Amino acid sequence: MPLLDGKVAIVTGGGRGIGRAIAAALAEAGASILITAARTSEELAASAAAIRSAGGRVLTEQADVSREADCRRVVARARDELGGLDILVNNAGRGYRFVLDANQDLPEAERLKFWNTPPDIWRLIIDANVTGPFLMAQAALPAMLAQRWGRILNIGATSGTMRKAGNAPYGISKATIEPATIIWSQDLASTGVTVNTLLPGGATATGMTTSLSAGAGKSLLDPAIMGPPAVWLASAAADSVSGARVNAKRWDASLPGAEAFARARAAEVIVDEQ
Repeated sequence: MPLLDGKVAIVTGGGRGIGRAIAAALAEAGASILITAARTSEELAASAAAIRSAGGRVLTEQADVSREADCRRVVARARDELGGLDILVNNAGRGYRFVLDANQDLPEAERLKFWNTPPDIWRLIIDANVTGPFLMAQAALPAMLAQRWGRILNIGATSGTMRKAGNAPYGISKATIEPATIIWSQDLASTGVTVNTLLPGGATATGMTTSLSAGAGKSLLDPAIMGPPAVWLASAAADSVSGARVNAKRWDASLPGAEAFARARAAEVIVDEQ
């Protein structure tokens, strides 16, 4: 029996890149999927078509995760049309490109300086990358708590991405996900709902990537590497895993899940110095 047979998952930002890869992997593992995107309806349709052609069950929904009403509508549709909600993947986000586009008239070396980021672009990125996961988790939790089982996966980033010069507000937004996962996992202890962070482990071939963000000539990771760890973390095999940070680049899919997890588990970015 597939690991996720009978489960229902929401994957935000599921129209391309990491979201599309995770949605496809969850569907292949037996889950019914609802994928969302704020703007890319054509990409959503293409992602859904690929899942259906492989025999998966999938719905699409245009939704902005920074809007509370949109989050609640997405969760309600999953419950009404797919029969419940077991898994939430907080993948939707906005990246460097919005800052770059807003600063086209500046010299390349100045385009990503934090003081040149327009306040409305700052808010746009923080709202999507920080407020969005909170609102989606808040909307999803009543169903998960009622059934005493659920999975929340937050998509993270490397410590280098969080700290790199010229990487505000994106790096700051991703750094916020780290303590969010830890705090939420503690708040949800003994409820049957787990919260973990999954990161690709490097610059990944997604719609967010630009020459300035990835580095000229740098090899990009395939988003498909996110699939195997996402499936395992979303399964009953990971019942005891919560508050963890997992590096997909280190995941060896040829190993049993627990062993692959032990090898791929990454150190927390935030450590107790006392």
